[in-house]
Amino acid sequence: MNNFDVFPKKSLLFAPMEGITDEPYRIAMLKSFPEWDQFFTDFLRVPTVGKVTEKMILEHYGERIYNSPDWRKKNSFQILTTPRAQTELVVDILESLKIDHLDLNLGCPSKKVNSHYGGAYLLSNHEALKKILDNIRSRFTGHFTVKMRVGYRDDKNFSESLKLIEDAGVEAVTLHARTRDQLYKGVADWKYIKEAVETINIPLIGNGDIWVADDIENIFNETKCHSVMLGRSALKTPWLAKIYKDYLFEGGYIDDTYLLYERKKYLEVYFESLLAEYREVEWHDNLILKRFKSFSRNLFDDYEDFESIRGLFLRSESLGEFLDHLYRLKG
Repeated sequence: MNNFDVFPKKSLLFAPMEGITDEPYRIAMLKSFPEWDQFFTDFLRVPTVGKVTEKMILEHYGERIYNSPDWRKKNSFQILTTPRAQTELVVDILESLKIDHLDLNLGCPSKKVNSHYGGAYLLSNHEALKKILDNIRSRFTGHFTVKMRVGYRDDKNFSESLKLIEDAGVEAVTLHARTRDQLYKGVADWKYIKEAVETINIPLIGNGDIWVADDIENIFNETKCHSVMLGRSALKTPWLAKIYKDYLFEGGYIDDTYLLYERKKYLEVYFESLLAEYREVEWHDNLILKRFKSFSRNLFDDYEDFESIRGLFLRSESLGEFLDHLYRLKG
């Protein structure tokens, strides 16, 4: 495909996150905060052995999403694979299902994933990476993109990695502006995003330390990237796309008082929408509570006494207690 039209320029993409962006989560976000332009499955780890079935692929993508033309347009499928994994079989199934957009994870910093020669490790082994890219591109006719880091141990192969990826027929690159060894330490260096924009002739999507609406505007202005992808910041402020599009595009001023007002308003929307979708797939209360607690890590940082507030939610012994704290917080 010559024209990359999965999403328009200046799109805001909700990052793929393991154990988070499953089907019920993505549906909840599609319903509550449709200002996000694109969502991604958490990565499907392509197995080395064992049976791979269409049912497994559909369950990962989400059958409700697959059966909705409107939702399908805003959902992309991410895989994580290795040189020995059954990549061909998975890609053939995705092709037969006519999945519109496939994204390859080249950024995962997990020691376990990297020890099996997947994720960010592949940036250090261009021979293996090229074989995987060529294999996917030769079998998949939909849009094909990658999400990568600056490098594995360092940035020595950065430009070469970008050109290899572009030459393999990849149509867009999402760049997290850290190396694998940096994990999430320090501050993402957007100079790499700017360099990548100037190095390749395909869309470059910026990622890394884009926390607030002003950051979104700044990274567009500083790097000239095509779009941005938000991960940890999207978990902290799941309605961030709405704030940016509703106010910053219109030249509005966003102060701390306004941000806290938005947080109080949308926290309830967020959790109630998630609750409805987890009920839809018949999750039991303890599993929902566990997931809700995991989402509570940074949701309350805009409150003056955020540590004590967060502690209340994390110490909740039942789903009902968690929701009671939520309703009291709105005040």
